[in-house]
Amino acid sequence: MMRVSVTDGDSVAEVVAAVEQWVAAEVPQAWRTAAAAGPGALRAVRSVTDYRHWYPAFARSGLVVPTWPPEYGGLGISDAAARAIEEVLRPLRLNRLNPLGLNNAAAALFSHGTEQQRLRFLPPIVHNEEKWCQLFSEPGAGSDLASLATRAVPDGDDWVITGQKVWTTWADEADFAMLLARTDPQQPKHKGLTYFLLDMHQAGVQVRPLRQITGECEFNEVFLDGARVPDAHRVGELNDGWRVSASTLSSERQMVSGSGSGGMGRLGGFSAERLITLAQETGRWPDPVIRGKIMRLWAQERVRGWTNARVRSALSAGQSPGAASSIGKVHQASLNQQIQDLMVDLLGTAAVAWPATDDPDALPPEVHGMLRSLANATEGGTTDINKNILGERVLGLPREPDPWKGKPWKDVPRS
Repeated sequence: MMRVSVTDGDSVAEVVAAVEQWVAAEVPQAWRTAAAAGPGALRAVRSVTDYRHWYPAFARSGLVVPTWPPEYGGLGISDAAARAIEEVLRPLRLNRLNPLGLNNAAAALFSHGTEQQRLRFLPPIVHNEEKWCQLFSEPGAGSDLASLATRAVPDGDDWVITGQKVWTTWADEADFAMLLARTDPQQPKHKGLTYFLLDMHQAGVQVRPLRQITGECEFNEVFLDGARVPDAHRVGELNDGWRVSASTLSSERQMVSGSGSGGMGRLGGFSAERLITLAQETGRWPDPVIRGKIMRLWAQERVRGWTNARVRSALSAGQSPGAASSIGKVHQASLNQQIQDLMVDLLGTAAVAWPATDDPDALPPEVHGMLRSLANATEGGTTDINKNILGERVLGLPREPDPWKGKPWKDVPRS
């Protein structure tokens, strides 16, 4: 299993040739043949288990995060070369595993972490050896995240963590978590927060699943009772966690923005391309009204992809996407739900009834996608909150009045 041999000085053509050589040597022939026939054929020959077993070859190649420096698991190449690589790999659908590590945790580590922290955590993230989750939201601190109440109290070289988090994606699979906790209740709510990297495999961490309408348990609630974090795993300065978390939150919004975002594959459902093939399969394509609906959504999806590509370019250039990441997030939430609703409409009666079975995968994927898409307006920050961000930071509208602004957190009413 080889690493792709390229340097930052290579031309795009040389990079593409090296990647094509790697694909021919490392990607199973059956996958390459099926990829040429389309996504359906690829799914038929490559199971999720097969892909996970093969994934270390992908990680060792440096192609998972080609713009990252080699010491962190990348190739250290330009953004232009990375885009060319994606075009070569796109038909093979080589999804990145561990997206919360690759996107959310890495964003904070690159912006605010120490070199020692980056060398410790980034390579295992790339290799999917240590999976990550994000311990931010709480029962009384969702949209108003800064009001969170989980406490971190110093004890020698450690911090002792007590509190509760909720809606934590993949906490049941995670080895580490990004944790935002309150270290100084005397300061205003946006102050006195600190960002930590928490080991999930310890006695003080309890994870309970939250079952979704789809039957899955992607989300969890997490109880922290005396969990410990060494101070060496604190990211950024003490009581500066809100600023550090901005990197993670911005990356999260970009990750769940759908097409072109390079992020999570569990947003719910298929792309607008599937609408075209499904309309043809169900005999609805000749209907001009249906074609009009599909093409309007297809065009919006292209716009969303270009918007996300601009955000990715900013990230690759070392810039923060800032409020711009909220644009794709707001657009995606509505657009993806419209796409999945039309998908179910095209499916017809097959979307409301199917043979009884104990197989959890018997639910038609189009129906599963529609049900899963209901969460899009909430995950990654609610649509309303993201609209506030756009109004204030992009359009320059006045902030909403806050009578408690600047008051100590301990004095602010909480739910």
